[in-house]
Amino acid sequence: MGLTDDTGKRCPLLPCSIPNITNTSMQQQQQQQQQMVDHASTYTMDEALLPMGFGKFQAFLLAYSGMGWISEAMEMMLLSFVGPSVQEIWKLSAQEQSLITSVVFVGMLIGAFSWGLISDIYGRRMGFLFTAIITGVAGFLSAFAPNYIALIVLRFLVGIGLGGGPVLSAWFLEFVPSPNRGAWMVVFSAFWSIGTILEASLAWAVMPKMGWRWLLALSSVPSFLLLLLYGFTSESPRYLCMKGKTTDAMQVLEKMAKWNHVSLPSGTLVSDHTCVPDENPASSAGLDSITIQRHDTNTDDSESKRGGITSLFRLLSRKLLRTTLLLWMVIFGCAFAYYGIILLTSELSSGNKKCSSNKLHLKSDGSGLYKNVLITSLAEIPGLFIAATIVDRIGRKLTMSSMLFVSCILLIPLVSHQKEVLTVGLLFGARMLISGSFTIVYIYAPEVYPTSTRTTGVGVASAVGRVGGIVCPLVAVGLVHGCHQTAAVLLFELVILLAAVAICFFPFETSRRYLLDSVRNIK
Repeated sequence: MGLTDDTGKRCPLLPCSIPNITNTSMQQQQQQQQQMVDHASTYTMDEALLPMGFGKFQAFLLAYSGMGWISEAMEMMLLSFVGPSVQEIWKLSAQEQSLITSVVFVGMLIGAFSWGLISDIYGRRMGFLFTAIITGVAGFLSAFAPNYIALIVLRFLVGIGLGGGPVLSAWFLEFVPSPNRGAWMVVFSAFWSIGTILEASLAWAVMPKMGWRWLLALSSVPSFLLLLLYGFTSESPRYLCMKGKTTDAMQVLEKMAKWNHVSLPSGTLVSDHTCVPDENPASSAGLDSITIQRHDTNTDDSESKRGGITSLFRLLSRKLLRTTLLLWMVIFGCAFAYYGIILLTSELSSGNKKCSSNKLHLKSDGSGLYKNVLITSLAEIPGLFIAATIVDRIGRKLTMSSMLFVSCILLIPLVSHQKEVLTVGLLFGARMLISGSFTIVYIYAPEVYPTSTRTTGVGVASAVGRVGGIVCPLVAVGLVHGCHQTAAVLLFELVILLAAVAICFFPFETSRRYLLDSVRNIK
């Protein structure tokens, strides 16, 4: 017995609505097939960078951004030499000499916060252009400072310029394919160690014969080299995509492909692709754990155009709050420990004679300041080598936490008096591991933030690190001068341990993952 439809026609025993269901199913299949075709005809920024590899284009970017890192390291290291010389010539008090260093850290705190916001709004190139101008000009003019006040003002401006260093690291990061991104970022960080060694060597050669003014002038040369080569740099294509400027991004990618002698994927570059990290820790070993989603990112773009306040508040949003607070804690701890170990080594090596002999103490061997600084700077080289070897193999989190935990173990014997050779070896090892973890946290920071707020997040975190650099001399060195070396070592132990534990609670591993572009896709 048949059924009658709305038109009065008889139908088979099967319901008349089945053909409609079949049609709907066919339409869905057609839509899925069309989506597959659309997917094949477009590609994301990460899909474009992957076949690029690391070629001539990235090598130039590494050299350029590395020069900026050398500039920052040299401007920081010269404080160890200029302060004592100026104090002797201008008859400064100990507090006035310390202020020469402190104003640089204060300037870096302001600069790190400001340049990150500017780079997220107006572009990475705009950010590091003005940092190079301010650092180079103020650094060079410092050599002609007629008095103490002028020197303080100029060094403060240098600090503001130096605060833009994280912009260069984020800029370089956005050009590197994900599989070996960690290792290349460690190589980039090695330029800091190169800068410290160069500055110590330069001071050794210049200071005894030509004085501190020549050292200040020559140390500003790397910043002017950045300005000289600025015209050859390109804006980050990932940033351009985030802003919806896919045509400009495509031009940069074509330039990269030409330099690297490779071909871009077939299809059209799209700016509305983001990557969602898989929360399953077991999936962090490869790129297969990445889920590519395609959607409109105009929301993030429109928010970024409203100004820096929106970008800043986004760091404390529900999805980024945990990451931001933990990152601040880790960077503060690494900065506190890094500068603290350097200061502690200096204090112990100088021989704090007013303290009793049973305290932690190294005999002063009478060697020159320049030679000592040059030798201790070499401790960072093996730390960078270890970090570069394992950072992509075992991941950022495990590498950082293991280095910090081991450094804690190395510092334990120093709570009591040890032989000079053992003390020097333990401090050398602690600096090696802490510098390695400090390097990796500056790799993890730009990777864990989305493109729309990347330089803001790294800049603010760097500013928090500067606070650690400011607080460390006031607390740690004060304890050493007060003959409380054991308390100083225990303080370092506590800070390092808390930073290592905080790393374990980071939301996800970033090793071998595509970079995030949108806050909305963070789980």
